[in-house]
Amino acid sequence: MQSEKFAEFLGVFVDVAREHSFSGAARRRGRSPSSIGRQIDTLEAYLETPLFLRSTRHLTLTDAGETLLVRSREILDSLVDVRQEIASMKGDVSGILRLACYPTFGKRYILPVMAQLARQYPELDFHLDLTERLAEPVADRLDLVIRIGDLEDSTLISSRIALQKRVLCASGDYLAQAGIPQTRAELESHRLIDKIHGADLLQWQHVLGHQATVDDQMSAIFVCDDFEGMRQAAVEGLGIAYLPDWVVGPDIQAGHLTQVSPKWLPQEPPTTGIYALRALRHPPARVTVFLDALRAYIGNPPLWSVDGN
Repeated sequence: MQSEKFAEFLGVFVDVAREHSFSGAARRRGRSPSSIGRQIDTLEAYLETPLFLRSTRHLTLTDAGETLLVRSREILDSLVDVRQEIASMKGDVSGILRLACYPTFGKRYILPVMAQLARQYPELDFHLDLTERLAEPVADRLDLVIRIGDLEDSTLISSRIALQKRVLCASGDYLAQAGIPQTRAELESHRLIDKIHGADLLQWQHVLGHQATVDDQMSAIFVCDDFEGMRQAAVEGLGIAYLPDWVVGPDIQAGHLTQVSPKWLPQEPPTTGIYALRALRHPPARVTVFLDALRAYIGNPPLWSVDGN
């Protein structure tokens, strides 16, 4: 086998393993099953070991095939990365932009920017991981990770995209019925919406002056594990929410929610950053273009601002 053909043969092998058949790989590649079978035979001869156990109905990977499949994906991914890095040196906006962020932030602010760039740069593709977990650019092979809040010391390179702060808010109907809280004690008697973290409702600590738990004697606390669900609960009049302004700012602007600004707060709600983290000091062109487009889309002050912050 010629060395320059090895990557092509690995790609065929991965397709066969994925489809569990020569015919499936042939359809994927627009080839005949017999030509796919010949390439697998050649690869097995080159490696001097069988990669598949063949039957009349199924192809099953051998132990050697399982090992090669893992390594093949790594090799093919590395080749894609090399091509993309070389393209970035020429300033080409192409390849795959891999990014992870919170689900609500991604749906609200990342997807519109990706759609805009997809129209501008036809050679650019996107992989978006909407996740609550703390994704890592290096371990997860991501170009960017969006993180919100204080950053720990890290070797990663951070770029601040915008600022956020938390906002007390509720629907006008709820406040008309339950009243606007004038003291901390009155607030504790309201229905409070929060994002649950195990047994601790940590996000109310700044307002209440103590950690609130589900065992506290508060009135029918509504808890949810999703920002969008909490926002909708507030819009539907289930209680008072304490949410980031990028979640509820547009609803306050539109009049769907009313901001509650108690005078008895010990200080203004803390402001924290929204950051894009990356591992490469000199990122590919697709990363630079995306960050510029995201900042432009969010604006300064951000498009969700309710008081010019």
